[in-house]
Amino acid sequence: MENKDLYAILGVSRDAKPDTIKKAYRSLALKYHPDKNPGDKHAEEQFKKIAEAYDVLSDPQKKQQYDLTGHVGAMPGGGGRGQRGYTTYTYATEEELFNKYGEFFQGTGFADMFSGTGRRARKQKGSDLQIKLTLTLQDIAQGVSKKIKLNRYITCQACKGNGAHNGTEIATCSKCQGIGEIRKVTNTFLGAMATQSICDACHGTGKIIKKPCATCKSEGRIQQEDVITIDIPAGVKKGMRLTMRGYGHAPEKGGIPGNLHIIIDETEDPVLQREGNNIHYQLHISFIEAVLGTEKEIPTLKGTAKIKLEPGTQSGKILRLARKGIQNIEGYGQGDQLVHVQVWTPEQITKEEKTILEKLKASPNFAPQEKKQDKTFFEKIKSLFKD
Repeated sequence: MENKDLYAILGVSRDAKPDTIKKAYRSLALKYHPDKNPGDKHAEEQFKKIAEAYDVLSDPQKKQQYDLTGHVGAMPGGGGRGQRGYTTYTYATEEELFNKYGEFFQGTGFADMFSGTGRRARKQKGSDLQIKLTLTLQDIAQGVSKKIKLNRYITCQACKGNGAHNGTEIATCSKCQGIGEIRKVTNTFLGAMATQSICDACHGTGKIIKKPCATCKSEGRIQQEDVITIDIPAGVKKGMRLTMRGYGHAPEKGGIPGNLHIIIDETEDPVLQREGNNIHYQLHISFIEAVLGTEKEIPTLKGTAKIKLEPGTQSGKILRLARKGIQNIEGYGQGDQLVHVQVWTPEQITKEEKTILEKLKASPNFAPQEKKQDKTFFEKIKSLFKD
């Protein structure tokens, strides 16, 4: 979806209640419905835009994200369709819109189209698949490609999904005239009563297969194990869901394949800890190193880095390595790596070492001196993020 004001698309204010948003969507959907505007590309585009706008504003979680950031989605570039085949709420076809929002048109004259009857029978949509993908901190920082095995239904190539031998043409059911339902009107003392039931000849498909496909046994799909490559962008978080369209199950006898949902999980790194897009590292140094100063090589998300500690470094000091953290998933900014210095105190020393320290103990240079400008731990953290 273009980066437009979703509230303006539906013609409602930003503080509109859910019922108001729903009512506005229903009114506009009826106005721009493709059946009411045959051949009108502008009306078709408007119909899709208002459906996508409603998809966001009717979902509390998506609405909250949109209100905060101005868009919805996990991929760089914002809006509906992101990078590497992932998407958040763009509908590829009219059928997907009809399947999702058909309930709003009951009693409007368009209900038949959504129920699979009438002159625009909806296409079937296959069921979705969901997997959990566990990533390391390094995978998340750099982005990674993973190969996975999927056991799913795919369209039968022998019949091209229609279930007939060699994909030959299938006949319209003569009993229901291709509607898939049998309608009857019965006169009662209360007046005429209309009933409808699934056609027993075609089982609701509206089609009759004269010679079934030998490969899929007229189902139009076969089960198969595939190996696919998933490209994970840098910056994903635990619990985030990415969607790959068309990688779910294929439906019976043709239609729209379902989607594959990838749930992100993270393994805990033994050295580096993640907090949002920032990385924390605990650096332990000796008392001598703290007094004299030293250079240390520390791990980062992309190898190692050398840092210099000045003489007199205090325990609790925090060093910031700019842009050594996680890339923002939205495509802008990058976190930092925060190095927390901890001075290690030995628990056991020799008699000789104790003698040396006893001599130094009396020196005024080794007496703790609290400075007024010394900051608390929380003040140090806060100062790191000031402009």
